[in-house]
Order: sequence, then C-alpha cells, then structure tokens
Amino acid sequence: MEKWKIITPEDEKAAEDKIKNSQKTKQPDIVFSPEEPKYSFDEIILPQAVKDKILDVANYAENSKKVFEEWGLQKVYKQSKRIGINFYGAPGTGKTMAAHAIAKHLGKKILVVNYADIESKYVGETPKNIRKAFEAAKNSGSILFFDEADAILSKRVTNMNSATDVSVNQTRSVMLMLMNDYQDFIIFATNFIENFDPAFMRRISTHVKFKLPDLECRKKIWKHYILPTMPNNIDIDEIAEKYDGISGSDISNAILMAAFKAARQNSPIVDKSFVFEMIEETIASKNANQGKIPVSEEHVKAQLAKQGKDIKEVK
Repeated sequence: MEKWKIITPEDEKAAEDKIKNSQKTKQPDIVFSPEEPKYSFDEIILPQAVKDKILDVANYAENSKKVFEEWGLQKVYKQSKRIGINFYGAPGTGKTMAAHAIAKHLGKKILVVNYADIESKYVGETPKNIRKAFEAAKNSGSILFFDEADAILSKRVTNMNSATDVSVNQTRSVMLMLMNDYQDFIIFATNFIENFDPAFMRRISTHVKFKLPDLECRKKIWKHYILPTMPNNIDIDEIAEKYDGISGSDISNAILMAAFKAARQNSPIVDKSFVFEMIEETIASKNANQGKIPVSEEHVKAQLAKQGKDIKEVK
C-alpha cells in the first residue's frame, strides 16, 4: 500500500526556505558592456579654464603611444602611462558629460561603472566584479569611467567590527592594486571628494573641479536648450541674471518641464512664467535638502503673537 504524507504549513515553509537559500548561493554574472560616447566637447558648456584642463589630459592620453612606445620613454617612466583624472563638484555641473566627451575625443568607447553595478551582498563578490570591469575595459580598449566614485574610493575602515567592515577594506585594497597595475585611462566623478581615501588621491594624476556655471555660462546653457523651433517669450539675458546658483542640469530640466506644461495647457508658447516656476521649485527643493527652508510670513506672525508682539515692530 502506498503511503501518503500529510504536508503541514511547517513543511511548506521549510521547502520555501530551502529554495530561497539555494537561490541566494547563485550570484548572477555581471557583464560590463562598453558603449558609444553620448556627448562631444561641442555639446557641453563649461568655463574655458575647465575645458582646457580636460583637453590637456585628453591630449596626454592621445599622445601617450607616441611618447612612450615610439620614442621609448616607457623605459624610464614606467608608471607614467597610467592616467587617472577625477572630476569633482556639485551635481549637475557636467562631470558625466565631460567623461563621455573625452572618450569621443579619443575615438574610444566608454565603459561606465556605477557602484550599484558592482556592489554585492555576497562576501568577496564585489572585488571580483571590479576586476571584471577593469578586464572588460582593457580587452575592449575602452575608457574606464567610475561614476559616483566616492562609493568605491572612500576611506578604509580602521576599527573593523564586522564582516562587512572586512569586506569594505578588501574591496578598497583590490581597487588600489588594480589602479597600480592598470596602464590606461581611468576617469572618476564624484560629488563628495572629501570622502576619498588619501591613498586613492595620490594615485589620481589630475583633479578637476566643476563649479556651478557663472553668468556667461548660464547664458550659453539657456541658449542651448531654448531652441528656435520652440515658441517662447523667454529673455535669455533676463533669466540668466535672475537665477544664479543653479546647474546646467537644473536649466535643462526647467525648460523640458516648462515645455510639457505649456503643451498640457494648450498654450501657444512656452511662457517664461512656466520656466520661472520650474526653476523656483528646483531652488526650493535644494534649499530644503540643505536645511535652508524659507520661513513664511505666517509662521513669523504666529511666533511673534506668542510673545505679544506685532510684525510691524520687527525692523
């Protein structure tokens, strides 16, 4: 007689846990694929001093074969072929675009690596993924670009209290070793250079600071995005002077969202008031993120009322 076993809820739970545990042991392979650069130097607007510095580094890479191989200087400059450049500064100032522009200038593809692409919950896997990225760039002759690089190049843990701390330091050590051995162009970009470990700072040849655009740059950026095919009444000089402390990315987003608002309202033009609204929302959100939330007049009145004062008394 065939025996049947009654499946209890506990049995089902145990079976589910077994499947989940077996799936956890399988780390999916990460494939790093180089891509064609999306931008050229003609398409990015930067202060001339910044653009010149970037071009100097790009030309260094462009002429390295002649200098080191044809002229033989690699015999006495054994580590100078390694070129590391770090772009740092406020978000939205063109760091990623500049990395793509360098790759296009050199006629190469770019291999973009974000920490989310290589970070793994499995101990020992993150360093392996970093090695894969270096190998993929070397085998394809691509420019290796680490975006949000502070996540990878941050300071090592001195007081290790857990396996996670050990894993972080292991990842940093592997990254240092790979940078020492890699004889090609690496680009890093970060919003938080203060988080970099000094050991990484020493191994990067050049650091270029990206600042928020000045008045002349803002005019050029506004002009770049306000196309003649888009009906509008925007005065570029007016809006560039009215709003400082904003990035090229802020300007790009403001024009796009204002255009969609105009289309949604069936407006015959993209009115400048739409653009003002979008920019002011962006500035307000930045202030809130930095703790600079403006205090309303109603709030001031309420606080003064508690003290028995009138707002007119405040000079």
